[in-house]
Amino acid sequence: MASQVERDAKIVGTALAEVLPQTNKYWFQQPHLLRLNLLLLIPLLSSSVSGYDGSLMNGLQSLHQWREYFGDPAGEMLGLVNAAQSIGSVLALPFVGTLSDKFGRKPVLLGGIVLIFVASIIQAASVNYAMFVVSRIVVGFGGMFVVQPSPMLIAELAYPTHRGKYTSAFWTFYYLGAILASWTTFGTQNYQNAVSWRVPSALQALFPIVQFFFYWQLPESPRWLVAQDRTQEAANILTKYHDPETENSPLVRHELSEIVETIQHEKAAKNTGWSALVSTPGNRKRTLIAVCTGAMAQWNGIGVVSYYLTLVLDTVGIKDTFDQTLINGLLQIFNFGAALSAAFLVDRLGRRTLFLWSGIGMLVSYVVWTACSAVNSDTGNKSAGIVVVVCLFVFFFHYDIAWTPLLFGYPTEIFPYYLRSKGIALELFAIYGSLIIAAFANPIGLENIGWKYYIVFCVLLVVFLAITYFLFPETKGYSLEEIAKIFDGDDAITQTKMGGTDVKRAEEVADSASHYETV
Repeated sequence: MASQVERDAKIVGTALAEVLPQTNKYWFQQPHLLRLNLLLLIPLLSSSVSGYDGSLMNGLQSLHQWREYFGDPAGEMLGLVNAAQSIGSVLALPFVGTLSDKFGRKPVLLGGIVLIFVASIIQAASVNYAMFVVSRIVVGFGGMFVVQPSPMLIAELAYPTHRGKYTSAFWTFYYLGAILASWTTFGTQNYQNAVSWRVPSALQALFPIVQFFFYWQLPESPRWLVAQDRTQEAANILTKYHDPETENSPLVRHELSEIVETIQHEKAAKNTGWSALVSTPGNRKRTLIAVCTGAMAQWNGIGVVSYYLTLVLDTVGIKDTFDQTLINGLLQIFNFGAALSAAFLVDRLGRRTLFLWSGIGMLVSYVVWTACSAVNSDTGNKSAGIVVVVCLFVFFFHYDIAWTPLLFGYPTEIFPYYLRSKGIALELFAIYGSLIIAAFANPIGLENIGWKYYIVFCVLLVVFLAITYFLFPETKGYSLEEIAKIFDGDDAITQTKMGGTDVKRAEEVADSASHYETV
């Protein structure tokens, strides 16, 4: 069993590893962990909502039926269609962080599910360009209520040794939605009427409907419950899903005492508003990382191919609808496999290693992509065009191993509880603010200067790699509360920092709360 403790210590730290139940069973052989991990699929599917939208627009742009119905939008008009979803997202961000803290993660998620369902109906029933744009604004607005609370629910509910993998898997499920959207548009391309794009538009409601049916079984965040002085409920959830078989579980006592004491200290600090994001050196570094992560994830070149794959393929002579929708569909399956593999390796390789590997790989593939695009453009060389398509897959692979699994997994970990909701909201603002700019800039850049526009991203990738190397610390080997030590040093509020009286008081709270009748 000692070897198991050592392995767990590398993932969550020694203190937590020593109180984890020791067993020879896999997690899926333990009913409480199987149930918990299946329930966590509900917030995991939230990223599929965004993934469906991103791939949907690629697919619709490949359909001549959609282009003809809406007057063949290009340039600014095409940019507005793609930016509309991001505009709606930004409009929701001032509210969603505060609502998640005040009313809980679950009610905000439910509100988003309902909004996406309504928006999908409007989108599928659109009769003109304006109606379609408005529907996408509503999709973006509702999408924030789905996406923002989900990584927090996952991080705050997951079993300690599963946290890294599950938080990393969150945005990986983006590609599950992308796969459905891309293959739906591939399957409807032969309909010679509006059905070809109305069916994919309507299916945007599929994932929210699945979430709605199973939503009622999902527990609330124990950390949010403790913050609302509902410690008994938090203890019940931790016991039921983390260690129901051990009476007075050391794991539950450790987790609950750590959560209670951390949140008590955070409340005592009083500064839990938006200004707290920049109130200390540690918080300023967290905030800078979150903003950089959000912006860099959109300006490292991914925005060109995720929303404008059609235009990229046009530049190398691949213009047939069948070929474009087929490449889009295959690309999404490839992306899902690459990102999910990286999510399982995140605790073994570490977050920082994946970020650096990703940055180097993206830079090399983008340079080759740019060079071959130039050759194809100047000479019409078909081989160079094929290399560009290969580079698309190589670039996406290196993007997928870090920027997909860690886009929300990493910022969710680095923020303490009292800043987590606002920190994620700020990152989302950076993401969708960047997407709004990119949605207008990318099609104009591609149309006006063609392959030369890729040089901009080659330069940005060099800058982003340097930022990652000097700014992003490793978080592997720490519990969710202990990560504070990386940023706050001796000022961190963790169980190892507590005095004897603090530990005793926290354990008494945990002890009294952990005696309950199993539901």
